Amino acid sequence: MTTSATPSDREKVASKLPGWLRQNLKIRTAQLGIEIQNAVEQGIAAWCDLASTNTRASIDTAGADSFSTFLPEGQWDAFKGVTVDRRVSLIQGLAQSVQLWLDTNPAPDVKRPTITRRIVVCNQKGGVGKTAITAGAGEAMAEDPGTLYPVRVAKQLAVAAGDDIDNLVDTEDLPGLGLRVLLVDFDPQCHLTNQLGASPLPMNGDSLTNHMAGDPKGDLRELIVPIEDETFGGRLHLLPACNDAFLLDVRLSAVRAREAALERALAPLEADYDVILVDCPPSLGLSMDAAAYYGRRRDSEAPGQSGALIVVQAEDSSADAYELLTAQIDDLRSDLQIDIDYLGIVVNLYDGRRGFIATSSLQGWVDIKDPRVVGLIRDLKEQKEAVRMKQPLLSYAPKSQQATGMRALAREIS
Repeated sequence: MTTSATPSDREKVASKLPGWLRQNLKIRTAQLGIEIQNAVEQGIAAWCDLASTNTRASIDTAGADSFSTFLPEGQWDAFKGVTVDRRVSLIQGLAQSVQLWLDTNPAPDVKRPTITRRIVVCNQKGGVGKTAITAGAGEAMAEDPGTLYPVRVAKQLAVAAGDDIDNLVDTEDLPGLGLRVLLVDFDPQCHLTNQLGASPLPMNGDSLTNHMAGDPKGDLRELIVPIEDETFGGRLHLLPACNDAFLLDVRLSAVRAREAALERALAPLEADYDVILVDCPPSLGLSMDAAAYYGRRRDSEAPGQSGALIVVQAEDSSADAYELLTAQIDDLRSDLQIDIDYLGIVVNLYDGRRGFIATSSLQGWVDIKDPRVVGLIRDLKEQKEAVRMKQPLLSYAPKSQQATGMRALAREIS
């Protein structure tokens, strides 16, 4: 983690630590949200307080590299005296102190929601990148909680014409969120399915459409495929699409309580996942009603846990589509007397080099305030390459600006 400004009562000390131990220390402090210097201070204090007969197991310090931190004045000198008394080297004593801190400060458990969160990624306008946002946010939520990843930390989202957005952001290494995630391809065009290297479901087989229409041909779980990548550790799954979803609105017209059709189909799967993200088609029909209803706030669910995540671009046509979508959601709220929360707006495929239209449109989205802008994703080549390679963006280009932005988005809506 980054270290805050060092108080005047601390002094810089230098020694060595094995690379693996230094990395474990970096990960654990990030997981617990404390600074490395405080962890080392606590570890040294605890090690010095051990009875001399309570010796720690020797640690292999071969290949130890330089390591420096800031400790309270006098602690390092006192620590060196204890290492002499215990007849261990300074490097060995420091390694044992760090390991003692790690042993007494275990990694926290992944915080799981009490009610499976349902995120409906939507916009009536096609081509804004709903699929990329669904996949990227889901991938970020499923990353390994025992590994550090670069996450974008925005200083500000509004930019003036001519500003370079790269100068307005920092990155910080943070542990993955470690959530169990299901991505639902709800678009008959099957873009999410194809982008992640899976095959669309055959027209003559079972599908989500059949389950929503009340004509299932089996267990929906049997259609789910894992995204095979060690980055996600078996936590990221996909429910592929089928082209039969082009007929969904027609089939839903004959279904009772059709707004709840998606919920009835997916409810049996919810116990297996922390988050379900639905990649919606560019539609204002009955299927969108069902998707919005699925994201409604349930009894005992806190506001902002589930709801609609709206993807737009920094251009004028997105504003028109946004108004159509929000009007549909607001009508559904009113007609059915339900709460559907807006989780935020994601401005996707942003390129400030396009000039005033892009920068002024971005400022227009930021000015809305409710819902607020929760993500800004650049228009860069890595996403297109990942699609061509049929690989998840966050494993194909984990350090790219788009990947760091997806992780920031996942944390904004988590």
